[in-house]
Amino acid sequence: MSLQLSHISHSFGPQEVLNDINLEIKGNPKIALIGRNGSGKTTLFKIIIKELLAEKGDLTMPKDYKIASLAQVTFEDENQSVKEMLESLFTPILDLEKAIEKITHQLKHSVDDALLDKYTSLQNQFELLGGYTYRQEMMNVFTRFGFTESDLSRSLSIFSSGQKTRLAFVRLLLSKPDLLLLDEPTNHLDMATIEWLETYLNHYQKAILFISHDRMFIDNVADVIYELEYTNLSYYPGNYSQYLILKNQNQEKQLSAYKRQQKDIQRLEELIEKFRYKRSKAKFAQSKIKYLDRMDKIEKPTADLKNFKAYFHSRVKGGKQVLKCDHLMIGYDRVLANIDLTLMHGQRCAIIGPNGQGKTTFLKTIMGYIPSLSGEYLMGHQIECGYFDQELIEYKNDKTVLEELWDGYPELTHTEVRTILGQFLFTAEEVFKSVRVLSGGEKVRLSLAKLLLQEPNFLVLDEPTNHLDVLGKEALETALMNYDGTILFVSHDRYFIQKMANCVLSIENQACTFYNIDYHTYAEQKIDQIESKSSDEQIKERSISIGRLQKQLKKLEDGISEKELSLQALREKRFEPEYYHDHKNMRSLDDQIDEAHNQITHLMKQWEELSEIINNYGDDERKKV
Repeated sequence: MSLQLSHISHSFGPQEVLNDINLEIKGNPKIALIGRNGSGKTTLFKIIIKELLAEKGDLTMPKDYKIASLAQVTFEDENQSVKEMLESLFTPILDLEKAIEKITHQLKHSVDDALLDKYTSLQNQFELLGGYTYRQEMMNVFTRFGFTESDLSRSLSIFSSGQKTRLAFVRLLLSKPDLLLLDEPTNHLDMATIEWLETYLNHYQKAILFISHDRMFIDNVADVIYELEYTNLSYYPGNYSQYLILKNQNQEKQLSAYKRQQKDIQRLEELIEKFRYKRSKAKFAQSKIKYLDRMDKIEKPTADLKNFKAYFHSRVKGGKQVLKCDHLMIGYDRVLANIDLTLMHGQRCAIIGPNGQGKTTFLKTIMGYIPSLSGEYLMGHQIECGYFDQELIEYKNDKTVLEELWDGYPELTHTEVRTILGQFLFTAEEVFKSVRVLSGGEKVRLSLAKLLLQEPNFLVLDEPTNHLDVLGKEALETALMNYDGTILFVSHDRYFIQKMANCVLSIENQACTFYNIDYHTYAEQKIDQIESKSSDEQIKERSISIGRLQKQLKKLEDGISEKELSLQALREKRFEPEYYHDHKNMRSLDDQIDEAHNQITHLMKQWEELSEIINNYGDDERKKV
């Protein structure tokens, strides 16, 4: 089965968004759709789910082809429990389960060949649909999104909007459509959940098309990249790292071919100009003109590299010790974390940990927005802070972009303010837009412009890459890598963290641990710890398994001994008068002896199989030694 987009074009008023788009999704690819904010990615998604009708082109797919996206997931009855909502996805399995239970009950009273055949058929269907594993998968996905088993019994109506979004994500993944559409799936997920999601999607047996600006997520999941740029769709096999190489190679090849053709065109035009007015060479000149007209012109390669340019620097250097936290208890109605930290000049410290552990609370505490519960923190000598707030709550007024920046720095001239805004891509009439209607990416750029003018020597950043496209993230990385001050930042963007952090602060389960190593080294050490722990757990599980098997073996041996004694007692009855004088009793006794024989044979077979398994365990252990 496949989905096919053929010659799709779409515009919004005079602005063309998609032009002659062709895309076929066949088999089970993992496709990343990338491009700048506003390039048309979401528009393409809406056309695929038939929320939007393309102006031109065709969308074709088989009748039974199922597509699902997070935007489409709704809860028709919010009074039902989470368990009822999730189990509704597995209705065919649950129906089979009931049918099997019914036949099992019937088989206890009568054995019928037709009934046995039906039972076998139902069992096969049950297994094919994942009847033995669906509950485990359901709980795995459910708990990975931050829910507990007790939440299953709760009504959907009592969850917050954020929790409902995560429940919708759970439902979407478990519904397993033929094509899974994901728009920025890593937004608002912590790193542990993102890493789990990568593994889940890599093992997903059907097609996935996802929009993302998370470069590491794309790298770890995608096996195909489609890029929307200047209304056109370009195909690149492989993941994000391979895309970067291929795009650069394609650009270089096209530029080289373009330059060669331009030289040929120039040479031909010179020949035409030289001979077109000479009677003896006019025919030659005309042939060259026709040749030029028929020539397939190679376009000069273009790439949408327009980006903001920021060069952060500090007004004063400040002291060597930037921040000192001594048993700093942070939280609201309860303690979220106990933080001990000494941050020195020049360090770029990434704060990582699961959601809800206090990362943002810590930043707001040291910035003075919320009080600490106990302990203390101290800023170093001449430390001047610049704070980036992920919630961007200050942009809810009716000021223009120009007024917002100029009101904060009235000493600047009109030209200086326009120059700064121009560096952050606010040009021409865009400076007169109301800050209330700015997109997430525009608000980030405006906040960064204000930070740049502040000239702090200590940047405190809460999720600075949220709402930025890939080029925006790269521009921010370049700006911060050249910064001469200290940075303390929260982020779930592993690519950004890996590029920026030279030390790591981990906050989890009220514990706080500082690692004076870069993120790449930190991640490698964590993997080693997990693998070591996993190995220890496997050894423990293996020893527990062997213990259980040996108990089963002992139970079988006792059962065999008991049955053999019973068999011997039955055999001795053959010499008793009531049996050898009565052929009916003797026949009944023989049946009992045969049944005892069969039971012993069955138990002996189980004993042999179990003994072999235990011996194999022992062989494996000896090989390891």
